[in-house]
Amino acid sequence: MPEIPRIISVDDHVVEPPTLWTDRLPRKYLDIGPRVVRETIQKDLVIHDHEPVWVDSDVERTVDFWLYEDLKRAVTRLSAASGYPKEEVDARPINYEEMLPGCWQQQARLDDMDLNHVEAAMCFPMFPRFCGQTFMEAADKELALLCVQAYNDWMIEEWCGGTGSRLIPLPLIPLWNPNLAAAEVRRNADRGAHAVAFTELPTNLGLPSIHDADGHWEPLFAACEETATVLCMHIGSGSRMPSTSPDAPPAVPSTLTFNNAMGSLADWLFSGAFIRYPDIKIAYSEGQIGWIPYILERADVVWEHNRGWNRVWGVIPEPPSSYFADHVYGCFFDDRFGLANLDAIGEDNVTFETDYPHSDSTWPHTKEVAEKLCEGLSDEVIYKIMRGNAIKMLSLPFDQ
Repeated sequence: MPEIPRIISVDDHVVEPPTLWTDRLPRKYLDIGPRVVRETIQKDLVIHDHEPVWVDSDVERTVDFWLYEDLKRAVTRLSAASGYPKEEVDARPINYEEMLPGCWQQQARLDDMDLNHVEAAMCFPMFPRFCGQTFMEAADKELALLCVQAYNDWMIEEWCGGTGSRLIPLPLIPLWNPNLAAAEVRRNADRGAHAVAFTELPTNLGLPSIHDADGHWEPLFAACEETATVLCMHIGSGSRMPSTSPDAPPAVPSTLTFNNAMGSLADWLFSGAFIRYPDIKIAYSEGQIGWIPYILERADVVWEHNRGWNRVWGVIPEPPSSYFADHVYGCFFDDRFGLANLDAIGEDNVTFETDYPHSDSTWPHTKEVAEKLCEGLSDEVIYKIMRGNAIKMLSLPFDQ
């Protein structure tokens, strides 16, 4: 078996502590800001048309709900699946005592990382959703901004604080205002945070695309380049998962999750952003990597064959694939095909994840999974994939 170095995971998740916002928001917002209430119910959650639906149940459950403005959302086992047998992982509502403490408590998380051969991990949010859509959709934007800032303060000072960079900060931004977003990027970069959660497909959220003729996102992109902050785009950060039909089983969108990342990369390759911002970096979290060689090939074919009618060729002077190596990171946890085609992706552009505590997580067997995946790779390449590229991508204070 190959030797696997201590892993740095660029995509894990955290279930926010129940008092994260009530401990930090002004008192006037305590009754409408995010907070947890516990209820005893005789209902269950099932997935219908790719959406959770409440149904009557014979089982009485004690459930924790997040409340925020008019929103009421249950904590579910899908968000805290680690520790449960695969056949018991579903959308059922739960409370905090029914999940592993490592889902939301710092020391317990570090202990679970030690058990899993993981040195450091970066965590995406749960209640705010993968890039803070919950706050973008809120009515009171003054409160929403305070919620974003409170989350970032907690993320940097408490969740990651005192861990020697073992927990890596991933702040949110106020998606609805690119100037406020840029200010938040700079505020957090000054505190050592060099990643930010962004959406793979802004138009799915009702926001301008990255092609916007008025340069809607330019303040954010400029701030990210200036501060060496990576734009991390998790699958589902466009709020709509790809599928084929409303009645397709959940396995269909789960199989197709990489499609949004693929579409997003095509956007970025043809946007001109990599030319305007030669040092900007983006990352596709949990997007896997096996699809990357073909989309790069296809983008180059389109660029070469259609210059006569597409206005973009004045913006993209070189083949689109030529911008990939300096700007884009892929992320995977189980992608044998991608590793078999690593030469077409680039060994410097691939990072690894454990996805703890979600249902796809390889915890607590990530080392064994990595050993099987990395068979036949050189020690140098394994080091890059398992930790070296993450250190470079996130400006981490670890030895290369």
